[in-house]
Amino acid sequence: MQNDFQIPRLLGRSGLTVGRLGLGSSYGAPASAYEQAFERGCNYFYWGSVRRKGMGDAIRHIASRHRDRIVVVLQSYSRHGLLLGHRIESGLRSLRLDYADILLLGYHSRPLSTRLMEAALRLQQRGRVRHLAVSGHDRPMFQQFARDMRLQVLMMRYNAAHRGAEKEAFPHLERQGEPKAGVVCYTASRWGTLIDPRYTPTGLRTPTAVDCYRFVLSNPDVDVDVCLTGPETAEQMEANLKTLELGPLSGEEMQWMRKVGDNVHRLTARSSRNPFMQREQ
Repeated sequence: MQNDFQIPRLLGRSGLTVGRLGLGSSYGAPASAYEQAFERGCNYFYWGSVRRKGMGDAIRHIASRHRDRIVVVLQSYSRHGLLLGHRIESGLRSLRLDYADILLLGYHSRPLSTRLMEAALRLQQRGRVRHLAVSGHDRPMFQQFARDMRLQVLMMRYNAAHRGAEKEAFPHLERQGEPKAGVVCYTASRWGTLIDPRYTPTGLRTPTAVDCYRFVLSNPDVDVDVCLTGPETAEQMEANLKTLELGPLSGEEMQWMRKVGDNVHRLTARSSRNPFMQREQ
């Protein structure tokens, strides 16, 4: 019998069908590992700001045979319309694609500028991208993004140490009578600190990356469609795919993860380390 993690779902109002575990481009796993993950139901390929050869090769190979099944996300941090179009066209040429399924407007903590949205909509009208998404770290801002029907997907940080979205974002994403945006979450292991035994409370087991992914997807009060994983090796990919086999955490396991997360948050609240320089399995 399949568990909930093995059943594809609609990515909110985008209408795209996606597997629950998404794949990031930044961490170096070989093309064969990405193709194995695709065969096991992982079809959400996030071509982010750091782009490794393995994922690029995998996208080109898979899309040549199964373009209707793979969901390719192109990200841009551009704040200017002209640069946005140039970067998306460059990404499409690199991947040998006619279109991206999702254009992700990256890292916005304020309302999207009129010019940027106009440029994104032009790409959409020309058929170069099919759906629009936005990411950011300002959780309350997602309440506004969720009301913008031009945005079909929201990408936000959520993990056992950073649970503020449970109050500040998730309860406000759905409005009566309106289709809900799809939700993708990242930094499941809190840049590796949740799986680092130095941050685990005495007497508790240190979580694995799989535990972190299962936490993100298990909370019955949080409707997450996709949790991103970023494996560096084929071995890490194989380990992370166990998320789909194991399915949701139990209530007791969720409490354990929250205790570990609280300790990680306490110990790292004043850290001067740059999280973007840390590795995410």
